[in-house]
Amino acid sequence: MTQPDEQDLRIEEIIGDEDDDEIDFADCVDKLYNHLKVSLQLPCNITGIEDFRWEERYVIGSGNRKKYEKLCKNQPSYKDIFELLSIERESISEWMMYGYEDITGLVRRTSDGKEFYLGLAEIKAIDEKSVNYQLLDDYAVWFVNNR
Repeated sequence: MTQPDEQDLRIEEIIGDEDDDEIDFADCVDKLYNHLKVSLQLPCNITGIEDFRWEERYVIGSGNRKKYEKLCKNQPSYKDIFELLSIERESISEWMMYGYEDITGLVRRTSDGKEFYLGLAEIKAIDEKSVNYQLLDDYAVWFVNNR
């Protein structure tokens, strides 16, 4: 068995021993939500980790470039810069890949002020040296690897 890395140790400190049969996925997300609610320094600038679900056909598929550019005016793009304003549990939006399983972030696009709800597992803080970067990265890595 490999030794846990620093990220694993930080997550275990929040959610406890994941091998414990008493802890289920939703409980772990709730614990992480509570931790993020008090630890994130908001607002903070974020962007997408990779293309959002709706963008895939345009980014790596054969979708029409002009149509993509038009859609980006009213839909969130992974290339946009947003301010993460708040986080919520038990919310959902059409832009979230993981639905109710994920924590929802209310974000405002800096270029035009439009607001969206995005999944925290799909975003990252822009400032890689910030505590927010580590917090969001820890959550996203844990979430994607455990769902």
